[in-house]
Amino acid sequence: MARFARLRAACILLPLLASSAASAQSKYDPGADDRTVKIGTTAPLSGPVSAFAQIAKSAEAYFRKVNDDGGVNGRRVQMIIADDAYSPPKTVEQTRRLVESEEVLLIFGGVGTPTNSAVHKYLNDRKVPQLFLGSGAAKWDDPKNFPWTVGWQPTYRDEAIAYAKFIKASHANAKIGVLYQNDDLGKDYLKALEEGLGSGEAIVARAAYETSAPTVDTQILQLKTAGADVVLVAATPKFAAQAIRKIGEIGWKPVTIISNVSASISGVLEPAGKDNSTGVISSQYLKDATDPANKDDPGYREWLAFMDKYMPDANRSDWLNVYGYTIAQTLVTVLKASGNDLTRANVMKQATAMKDVKLPMLINGTAVSNSPERFTPMTSLQLIRFDGTRWVAFGDLLKN
Repeated sequence: MARFARLRAACILLPLLASSAASAQSKYDPGADDRTVKIGTTAPLSGPVSAFAQIAKSAEAYFRKVNDDGGVNGRRVQMIIADDAYSPPKTVEQTRRLVESEEVLLIFGGVGTPTNSAVHKYLNDRKVPQLFLGSGAAKWDDPKNFPWTVGWQPTYRDEAIAYAKFIKASHANAKIGVLYQNDDLGKDYLKALEEGLGSGEAIVARAAYETSAPTVDTQILQLKTAGADVVLVAATPKFAAQAIRKIGEIGWKPVTIISNVSASISGVLEPAGKDNSTGVISSQYLKDATDPANKDDPGYREWLAFMDKYMPDANRSDWLNVYGYTIAQTLVTVLKASGNDLTRANVMKQATAMKDVKLPMLINGTAVSNSPERFTPMTSLQLIRFDGTRWVAFGDLLKN
């Protein structure tokens, strides 16, 4: 009987010991444990660029899908969304709350160049990962000085240089006018456009606007008066729509190029008027959910099934739903690779060593890749032109 009792006790202890050994092998920083990975994001749920809040909403919906499918390595992903209204002081306030009170493992997908800039140093000083920002500023690719920040999309610099190449090849004697947001976003485009052109001599007018401005009508008239026949609109959706609509209202017919952050049919081109928007040029790195050519594409069909189940009331023509879905998939890739070592240092190690990660809604021929020496995961772009109904790709895939 004594022998049986000892055997029974051993059988009871074995699972406990196994569980204890598994826990001992796991490593965690604040925001992670055996059951949950807690992440935070700031988003403009209100304010002048509230259209961008769709990024956080679609990412959160994707994490719900992941949780329904069993989570990441058996852990649920909990995403806390804090409204910063695209106001840098509010971004600082909300980010501090997420890090110090909510104790999230990382900050993910924050929207905006000025807003992310406001917490850039804070997060790096505290060694909190700042991952896959909703901003293409070149400054995020600085592993030496800011080793805890990783962007995601092609940089504004790469994008503006692609537009410069197009202008030089197709409009050799162009007189260029630039409407730009008066912050790092707009200034990155302007500086890179000048670099891509070889000089700023072809730019006949530069008109800045503030995000607090009611309209950009005055700036558009300024560019027209200067004699511009090519206009680059380096603006967020609300102001890009205003610019396109104003250009149409005054009967002006320049070649109009808009930054890809505003390449939304439902969010920009339709509000501006499809007639006014026809012929507008931009660029893409994500598949266009409105393109009939994608109807049988496996990646598109996978995204559509996700939308039908998890975002049935969302606008399928809003590219931000594709963007949020895809950056969420990128983060899941990183968390899976992190295994049971959910320390901030290991998450950063995985987030800066992605190799040829193909995701369903990236345009064909592209993948997510980076390295400890180059943090930017996406570098390829495709030029597109709006035909009045949909975006149509033209030219070769541009790889930087």
